[in-house]
Amino acid sequence: MNLIKLNSFKSIIGAALIAAPMVGLTSCDNAIYEDLDPCVSGIQVRFVYDYNMLFANAFPSQVDCLTLFVYDDDYNYVTTLTETSDVLADEDYRMLLDIEPGDYHLLAYGGMQCPKSSFHFTSIPAEGSTLQSIGVDMNNDCIGADPGTDLHGLYYGQLDVTVPEPESTTYTTVTLPMMKDTHNIRILLQHVNGMPVNYADFDFALTGADNARFDWNNSVLATGRPFDVMPWAVGNVSAGENPDGTESTVAYAEFSTSRLAPSNGMKLVVNSHEKEEPVISIPIVNYLLMLKSERYASMPAQEYLDRESEWAVIFFLDDNNNWVQTRIIINDWVVRLNDIEA
Repeated sequence: MNLIKLNSFKSIIGAALIAAPMVGLTSCDNAIYEDLDPCVSGIQVRFVYDYNMLFANAFPSQVDCLTLFVYDDDYNYVTTLTETSDVLADEDYRMLLDIEPGDYHLLAYGGMQCPKSSFHFTSIPAEGSTLQSIGVDMNNDCIGADPGTDLHGLYYGQLDVTVPEPESTTYTTVTLPMMKDTHNIRILLQHVNGMPVNYADFDFALTGADNARFDWNNSVLATGRPFDVMPWAVGNVSAGENPDGTESTVAYAEFSTSRLAPSNGMKLVVNSHEKEEPVISIPIVNYLLMLKSERYASMPAQEYLDRESEWAVIFFLDDNNNWVQTRIIINDWVVRLNDIEA
């Protein structure tokens, strides 16, 4: 009986000695459990573009190519990842970043690697470069082009992240928010009496633009070389029938421009061939900000300009093709003017 107890005791001690070295091991310590998946060192990045007036994620439907620059906590360049395939259209898309534990700064651009890109990097990040050296310029053939260019969408985002020590076989997910740096402005001319307006009787331009260059922080850098933005599309569109059965035709001109700011001095100028003078000459950004009704009263001006990427502005002309300077419609909002700033 005592022999049996002794053997049992030895078995217990042996089992304890075998188990002892494994205390504190996780499922990632595969030195012993070689059949288990190893821990991963890195993160998976989810990209979101909800910095818009719908406050909804439009990244899958709008961003068709993606560039991610990775910098360390001293803002020194580490690596670059790109994606140009259809996987970006998947709501569940995540970019895997296999990297050592530590603190990093991520800089993301949408629209730069696409064949139709309207912008380019001023320098390509490489070993030894820093975050502050990155910049973006509009392509030369898009600056001052006549007819204008329908700019390919440009998106930007940045995020500070910490890659944890490997403790799991799954990647930690981080979300990188993005914003849009390109805008479309559609101008319409309509007669108050319903008479047709022919686009060919007018010249349209956004003058004094100087927003073709961005720094690493997405700030617009003035170059001191302003240029005119010409419409990329012009034409006529029907506004329906008048009471007498005639068709009411509206003239339109459509512009594509990069990031706008409250201090932007760009003007909308519409010249009449008949009068040989401008019928409209206004600081266009000031007028776009007039849309900021009470619904958006607490939203800062810059945020509003960044969130709203599509604008439609209707100007009303009198019988002499003069602008009726008391009312315009911006994105379906009627704005009544008391003070006209030229």
